[in-house]
Amino acid sequence: MFRQLVLASNNPGKLREFGALFAPFDIAVLPQSAFAIPEAEEPHPTFVENALAKARHASLLTGLPALSDDSGLCVDALGGAPGVQSARYAGEPKSDERNNDKLLRELAGTTDRRAHYYCVLVLVRRPHDPQPLIAEGEWHGEILHERRGSGGFGYDPLFLVPELNLSAAELPASRKNAISHRAAAFLRLAERLRGQR
Repeated sequence: MFRQLVLASNNPGKLREFGALFAPFDIAVLPQSAFAIPEAEEPHPTFVENALAKARHASLLTGLPALSDDSGLCVDALGGAPGVQSARYAGEPKSDERNNDKLLRELAGTTDRRAHYYCVLVLVRRPHDPQPLIAEGEWHGEILHERRGSGGFGYDPLFLVPELNLSAAELPASRKNAISHRAAAFLRLAERLRGQR
């Protein structure tokens, strides 16, 4: 079993979450920025294709196992948008603030606020791994009419967890890490990792 992997992302929020999730496995998660790796292109229409491209890119340029996630918010009333464009919903440069503003504008006057976060994780042990480990998870909720909370990142201030009546941004990091789409995907990935030992 490997002792470190590179995270194919420069997102500090994701680095914190994955660092905590992998700690029990005694696997160090290194950001691709530590290797001066540029972000991979994400031209594909599906989460899994983008995640695989990012993982292979990071592994190829570091020689290490690489983990990538592609995740986003899918809003029912918007036909699944922003979907794979979640990080760039309001265009470049990427901005959580502008993305949230655009989402609120798009949903103005809409009563159907159902949405879910989706995450797919891809782990490659080497650049051309013919059997990447792939796991997915979903986290269902609703879109609020205004931001609540100061934690998390992305659309968390607008994502209501109905059973808790809290936004994802109001949850302590430990609680979010236990119930999120990323947590669900990671649990499935962890099962696969245990099977590799």
